[in-house]
Amino acid sequence: MMEHTDTAPAPGPGRLNRAIVLRAALDLVDKHGLEAFSMRRLAHVLGRDPMAVYRHAENRREMLAGVAELVLDEVDAIPEDPDWQGQLRRMAHELRRVCLRHPNAVPLLVTGPLSTPLGLRPPGTLRPLEKILAILIRAGFVPADALHVSRAFYGFLYGHILGELQELIADPEENEALLRLGLQRLPLRDFPHLRSLAPELLDYDGAKELDQGITILLAGLAQHHTRRAAP
Repeated sequence: MMEHTDTAPAPGPGRLNRAIVLRAALDLVDKHGLEAFSMRRLAHVLGRDPMAVYRHAENRREMLAGVAELVLDEVDAIPEDPDWQGQLRRMAHELRRVCLRHPNAVPLLVTGPLSTPLGLRPPGTLRPLEKILAILIRAGFVPADALHVSRAFYGFLYGHILGELQELIADPEENEALLRLGLQRLPLRDFPHLRSLAPELLDYDGAKELDQGITILLAGLAQHHTRRAAP
């Protein structure tokens, strides 16, 4: 039988509520990843019988949906600004900041709701989308175009975040970029470009890369918006 190594102060009698349970669940995901998360393990950390945990979520999936909401609650509010491009840029950087704080929870934001219709998803996971739609419609986009823009925005943003989280170093003790990234294992004949780009791959700045990508995306969206708005 596997011995539990999780430690956390157990709430006293009567103090267990949804906020405490979700925070403990997020802490477990942060420390051990989604694959290791279970309702029984969460109950152990909380010092309670598993049935006490099930009073706050019917199953593991519902609990993790609450964790996704909790993560998105950490996204700081973006002040109103007539510059819609500036607002989207700030939202992108803010969401990136939160995702890098909770990398193990990112799959919940990116792929978690795939099999769930929009109206059945936790409200907290939909608020960022509602915020972007409001920004774009207020900027003059027709609602259908605002929806297309929001899809492009999130598609790029989550793609960037997933890519950034995979920028791992194979051997930090090595000085040569090729060896630090482990690219020497790739046959030169099959991967000449990847191997030659080792210094550039190593010199990765996630915030800068995000900003450059957002600039390109927003420029295209602004041009499209201008054409659509022209008489």
